[in-house]
Amino acid sequence: MSGLTTARSLLFVPADRPERFDKALASGADGIIVDLEDAVAPAAKAAARVALAHWLDRAKSGHICLRINDATHVDHPADIALASHPRVDAVMLPKVDSTKCCASVGAATGKPVLALIETAKGVIAANEIAAAPAVSRLVLGTIDLALDLGIDGDTAHGISLLDHARATLTIASRAAGICAPVDGVHSRIDDCEGLRQACARAHGFGFTGMLAIHPRQIAAIHQAFRPTSDQVAWAQRVLDTAATNRGAFRLEGQMIDTPVIAQARRTLERARQ
Repeated sequence: MSGLTTARSLLFVPADRPERFDKALASGADGIIVDLEDAVAPAAKAAARVALAHWLDRAKSGHICLRINDATHVDHPADIALASHPRVDAVMLPKVDSTKCCASVGAATGKPVLALIETAKGVIAANEIAAAPAVSRLVLGTIDLALDLGIDGDTAHGISLLDHARATLTIASRAAGICAPVDGVHSRIDDCEGLRQACARAHGFGFTGMLAIHPRQIAAIHQAFRPTSDQVAWAQRVLDTAATNRGAFRLEGQMIDTPVIAQARRTLERARQ
């Protein structure tokens, strides 16, 4: 399975800016998303595919995902052909609202699909989409979802509704046995505190990654999804004590049982990533 399924940071780069591709790979992001959809004007898509194909032929190994145009778009077949390139590790499919389009892309490319949920229909169908064999991870498209719902995603009520979608994707992913979801972009590049809060919110809802639109966002994203030193130390103490105790036990005033021990193991696994 592609490393993109466990990536904490996925950095967008427009497909019509080939001079940025190598820089994106060297940015420190866990993976990059070369965007053939919204980032490229309709008249520039064909030339972008040609330049991208040439770059892929010589690209160094990296976690490369293509965001293609959706199944109803005139450029979808050409995008599918390019997504089959051996240097492409995964395909991000936008506007997913059913399993049919995911199955078609997976079969045509042989690549895992990152299903971008950005409509009300997509949220409603999240359980079925997450369980589709071709889908390796759900991604929440917060900006487009807010547009589809007719809300302002920056208001308290708008955030609450988007949080409902976050919870839905987390539960759907867990039930399907796939990696936890990826949250949408924080569009204000210079807003470091806003990015920190957005990452904390995503982490709190069980997400394990976030989309990025600029390399300077990557460090903050990685920090948010990495356990703190205190959490790591606590987890290690739990496991050390569990090694000499059977059943439930008390540690530093807290009752430790099987679920807590499992959580400690998960914390140490995340710290090693």
